[in-house]
Amino acid sequence: MTLLVLLIGLALLFDVANGFHDSANSVATVVSTRVLSPAAAVAWAAFFNFIAFLIFKTKVANSIADGVHREYITLGLVGAAVAGAIIWDLITWVAALPTSSSHALVGGLIGAAVVKAGFKAVDLHFVLRVAAFIVISPLIGMVLGALVMTVLMKLFGRRSPDWIQRHFSKLQLISAGAYSLGHGGNDAQKTMGIIVTALIATHRLAPAAHGKAHVPLWVVLSCHAAMALGTSLGGWRIVRTMGTRITKLTPADGFAAESAGAAALFLATSLGIPVSTTHTIAGGITGTGVVRHLSRIRWPVAKSIVWAWVLTMPGAGVISACCFGIARLLGAAV
Repeated sequence: MTLLVLLIGLALLFDVANGFHDSANSVATVVSTRVLSPAAAVAWAAFFNFIAFLIFKTKVANSIADGVHREYITLGLVGAAVAGAIIWDLITWVAALPTSSSHALVGGLIGAAVVKAGFKAVDLHFVLRVAAFIVISPLIGMVLGALVMTVLMKLFGRRSPDWIQRHFSKLQLISAGAYSLGHGGNDAQKTMGIIVTALIATHRLAPAAHGKAHVPLWVVLSCHAAMALGTSLGGWRIVRTMGTRITKLTPADGFAAESAGAAALFLATSLGIPVSTTHTIAGGITGTGVVRHLSRIRWPVAKSIVWAWVLTMPGAGVISACCFGIARLLGAAV
C-alpha cells in the first residue's frame, strides 16, 4: 500500500512537471503577442486545464500504458517510467527545448520494460503508432495553422493594423482558452492512465470490457488539479522559445496557431490518441509563419526543436532503464 501511495504521488509530480514544462504551449503565443501578462496568461491556462475533465471522456487514459503488455507491468516498472519522464522533462527545460512529455512517458515505459523482460514485453504496433505521431501531429498543426492564417488574410487582409490588433487581441483569449482546454484534456489523461495502471497492477481496480478500466473520479480530479498547478507555476524558458524564437507573432498569428492546435487536440482526444501538445502548437506556429513568409521562420531553432522531439522517446527510455536497473540492484542488495 505504501509503495502504491508513493507511486501515485510520483505520477502526480510528473503531472505537475508536465504542466510546468508544457505550460509554454498554452501561454507562449498569448504572452508573446502581449495580449495577456505572464501571470494572467498562466492563470487563464490553468483554469481551462482544470475544467477539461468536464468536456472530454477518458479515452486517452485507457491507452497510455498500451505500449507494454499488461502481464509485465509492476509498480517498480511504472515508477521507473515516470522517473525517467520527469528527469527528461527537467533536462529539456534547462535546455529551453519544448519536447513532448507524452513521448517521454511512453519512452520511459518501454525502457523499463525492456530491462525487465526484453523486447517481448513491448507492444510494437502501439509504439510505432505513437512514434508516427511525432511526424503527424506537427504536420496537422502546420496545415491547420496555414489554412486558418490563409482564411484570415483573405477576410481581413485589407483592414488596418490597429483594427486587427484590437479585435484579434480579444479573439486570442478564446483561442488560448480552447488550446488550454485541449492541453488539459489530452495531457492530464496520460497521468490518469499511469495511476489506473498502478491500481490494476495491485488489484485495486479491475479492468472493464476489452481491458479498458473505469477511471475513478478522484483520479480524474487529482490529475487535472496537478496539471493546473504545474501550469500556474509556468515555464518561462520554454515560453521564450515557443513564442519568440520560432517566428515573430502578432495577435492574428497567435489566434491562428492556437485555433489550429486546439482543433488537432480536440480531434486526437476524442479518438483516444495520446499526442504531443508541444508538437501540435509548434506546427501551428510554423504554419502561420510559412503563410506570412518563409523567411520569417528561424529554421535553425526549428531544427533544434525537431531533434529534441526525435530524441525524447529513446532519451527518456534510457534514463528509465537506468532507474529500473538501479532499483533492481538495490532491491537485490537489500
